[in-house]
Amino acid sequence: MGFIGSGAIGSTIARLAVEAGHQVVLSNSRGPETLADTVAELGPRASAATSGDAAAAGDIVVITVPVKAFPHVPAAPLARKTVIDTCNYGPERDGPIPELDSKSLTSSELLLRYLPDAMVVKAFNNISFKHLLSLARPAGAADRSYLPIVGDSAPAKAAVTEFIESIGYSVLDAGPLAASWRQATGTPVWGTPYGPYSNEKGQPVGEDAIRAALAAATR
Repeated sequence: MGFIGSGAIGSTIARLAVEAGHQVVLSNSRGPETLADTVAELGPRASAATSGDAAAAGDIVVITVPVKAFPHVPAAPLARKTVIDTCNYGPERDGPIPELDSKSLTSSELLLRYLPDAMVVKAFNNISFKHLLSLARPAGAADRSYLPIVGDSAPAKAAVTEFIESIGYSVLDAGPLAASWRQATGTPVWGTPYGPYSNEKGQPVGEDAIRAALAAATR
């Protein structure tokens, strides 16, 4: 697993991945030396690299950066790779982006413009890092939570589903990448089903609740 961005969500996914037996290569915009503490905490299955090297190293690469940083994501090493997009657009942080403000594109479709040869799957953008860590459950657990994913490549969605299932979650395939607006910031499935942010343990969420929340989204 390669990681471009190692903030709260990225490092939480990396932690769950390491616990599930995956190798992770982390990167950020400040250089691999700034990730020494994180790598030490995660243990021998973790290492740090430049974003280009992390992109090249991963069979699946997680992009978890501000939307305004999309132009700086290295495209060449991500060609023909499965990419997990965890990113949410926030104009107050990212500045105005006309295509997103007009809703002519989703943020995932914007990322695909910068990575035209990658297979992009939207995932992990609708759950807080606290709940992502606390709600992971083993396969077969009665209280296992669901996460929605969207994407246009069936093989990429299959790979992402296998990965998500390995780290403690079940998956709901919510359609093509163009449908990713249904799990964007402020929609019914964004954060709320897993409980308030103030509740660090969160609450498990089944498939029906996620499906209903997605269906309730308006644009």
